Amino acid sequence: MELLMLSGSILVFPALAFITTFLFWPGALLKAYDWYWRHRLGLVVRYSYNGSYRFCYSSRGAPGRATPSMLMLHGFSATKDVFLPVIKYLPTSHHVVCVDMPGHEGTSRTGPEDYSIQGQVRRIHQFVQSIGLDKRPFHLVGTSMGGNVAGVYASHYPSHLSGTTLICPAGLVYPTDSELICRLKEFEKSSQDSIPLIPSTCQELAELVKLSCHTPLNLPQQVLQGLLDNRIPNNGFYKEVFMEITGEKSRHSLQENLHLIRAPLQVIWGKEDQVVDVSGAAVLQAALPHCQVALLDNCGHTVELEQPRKVARLIVDFLSAQEVNGENAKKLS
Repeated sequence: MELLMLSGSILVFPALAFITTFLFWPGALLKAYDWYWRHRLGLVVRYSYNGSYRFCYSSRGAPGRATPSMLMLHGFSATKDVFLPVIKYLPTSHHVVCVDMPGHEGTSRTGPEDYSIQGQVRRIHQFVQSIGLDKRPFHLVGTSMGGNVAGVYASHYPSHLSGTTLICPAGLVYPTDSELICRLKEFEKSSQDSIPLIPSTCQELAELVKLSCHTPLNLPQQVLQGLLDNRIPNNGFYKEVFMEITGEKSRHSLQENLHLIRAPLQVIWGKEDQVVDVSGAAVLQAALPHCQVALLDNCGHTVELEQPRKVARLIVDFLSAQEVNGENAKKLS
């Protein structure tokens, strides 16, 4: 009987700890969940340096000869962990690297000079050099703000890349205004100081989730609170970044550099994107007719969260096609 009571107590303590954490420190529980998921997927968090500047990144596998390494750039106010759902469906043989963008999560936070698109491109290039990713051509993936950075990077360093995947990229001149752009214009007219992408209450965060995802997530209140708790300490930084990437120098950076992109290009976009309008896909195809475009039904801006299996398959198929094209080119030469 005593043994049964003791085993029961052993089981009760973790349960109580979980419930207490969920109720009072939901943000910490969400971070623990990300750690657990990285561990299950075989990703290891590492750090690299350029002088005193620190980059935080996670990686799985090692560079191989058959398939290029893959570097993944997340969007505004996200972290490297946003790609975990996609990595779940990528072959474990692929060398994958996800880096925290300048100032985000574990990467150094400095000043505006690093937060513009050109500043971020410069820092990402330093990161690539710091881990030796430039020794062989690699595949670059970027979503939203990270898509803007990835496209501009591709225009600046074409010889470093085997190909590029842009997921709902910012930085274009869109034929149609998205819901977010319409709201921002309304905010400007009313002189409101709030920014829809930088919530400060659970209600504002729920609105952001609704804006970003076409498929309703219906997150519990405690999960919303945990997400908000992890974001609020960074809201000043997010506002600083937002002002830089929407300023005159960065707003249309990708558009201004499209003519310089040489590496094979893949475009993935959710048809119901309310953050950056899907009409941008036609802009990319008009400028770069050979790019491969995939428009996903019933999908919003957070493509990597809403349809991760589909995104992973599209990227793998694109890489396979590039390998075949490369082999055919060798035979012809």
